[in-house]
Amino acid sequence: MSTPLEQLQQRIAYTFSDQQLLVRAVTHPSYLHDHPEEPESNQRLEFLGDAVLQLVVTEELFRQYPADREGAMSKNRSALSKGAFLCELARQIGLGACLRLSVSEEQTGGRDRTIALGDVFESLVGALYLDSDLATTRRIVLALYGSLAEHLAEMQPSENPKGRLQELVQPVHGNHAIRYEVFATHGEDHNREYEVQIFLNDEPLGIGRGPSKKTAEEAAARIALEKLKTETSA
Repeated sequence: MSTPLEQLQQRIAYTFSDQQLLVRAVTHPSYLHDHPEEPESNQRLEFLGDAVLQLVVTEELFRQYPADREGAMSKNRSALSKGAFLCELARQIGLGACLRLSVSEEQTGGRDRTIALGDVFESLVGALYLDSDLATTRRIVLALYGSLAEHLAEMQPSENPKGRLQELVQPVHGNHAIRYEVFATHGEDHNREYEVQIFLNDEPLGIGRGPSKKTAEEAAARIALEKLKTETSA
């Protein structure tokens, strides 16, 4: 039966040349309290991995969103490298089962603690970088991340469906692929209803209705998001 570390390497499709480097990457600082003979925890690798991860994510955002300014890219990078997000990535590849913890840390739920899982994901990235190179690390990290656009769309607040839709569509179709057209209005001026059709390039995605063009466009964007989400999962 394979060990958690062997299973981890299968999940990330990479086998470490230096297995001790991988062991150090999953060694929580608390483990040294019970095992003072251990030379080092994963804290230095976490420091390195954080820098490598920032570079990989920044470079990919720079490539996928050529029209974004520095502020938007900084916001997106922060969202994609925050501890809670890294924790979820760590759970997906079973990093919690690999952690080396002290007895007390184990007993108090340290194996599933958000900060511990986020930190060990960063230390794994640092270990990958040292064991291979930047190109290999980039490939593995981006494979683990999956679609940045989908993650960013999910992180956008629900009251901004147009922003979520733009985040989802832009990397594949560019900045000007989404178009809103008012094709009907109903009622008197004091009780107006707008109907707005949304297009992805020339493909209609749905019709939204509302008491203003803005609310009708937002309704159309919600319909488009649901349609694209259904098509992606089909």
